[in-house]
Amino acid sequence: MYYAEPIARLIEELTKLPGIGPKTAQRLAFHILHMEPSVVEGIARTLVEARAKVKYCSVCCNLTDQDPCQICADDGRDHSTICVVQEPRDVVAMEKTREYHGVYHVLHGALNPMEGIGIDDIRVKELVARLGDGRVQEVILCTNPNTEGETTAMYIARYIKPLGVKVTRIARGLPMGGDLEYADEVTLAKALEGRREI
Repeated sequence: MYYAEPIARLIEELTKLPGIGPKTAQRLAFHILHMEPSVVEGIARTLVEARAKVKYCSVCCNLTDQDPCQICADDGRDHSTICVVQEPRDVVAMEKTREYHGVYHVLHGALNPMEGIGIDDIRVKELVARLGDGRVQEVILCTNPNTEGETTAMYIARYIKPLGVKVTRIARGLPMGGDLEYADEVTLAKALEGRREI
């Protein structure tokens, strides 16, 4: 062992975070050890508090500290439209646009048979339950434009279309400021497919 036992344990615990390997954990550990004790205590307290207070919204499955969450409880939102996203951070991304005024449903993942993630591992049943009262007119599928996201979107669409709800898919294509010559064939094909009249 190269480090004092508390340092080694700190490094080991930090490597449990996603994207943090041993080298980064080591750098973070030494950074933390050089911080003011009050700052470290504040971080530790905030971590414990967040883990204790944050839960799933009983309506949309987003992470929240109140139930229902702030978005679901907002009567000013359009509750007839549900935007289905994979992760809570996707809600934040959509909200930053200030263009969407409906409500959300967070799946907490995407179908991925290769990794053993099936329909029971994501929050599809909860979505279907929300469609039962007839208030929802449209479900917008905003899963990621990759194999898992596309598979998930297709599965959900096939599952809920018979319920009489309009199912749409978020448009995909070229980013603003992008050049056609640098776009790959799939992106260009999706951009053509999603074209609209101006």
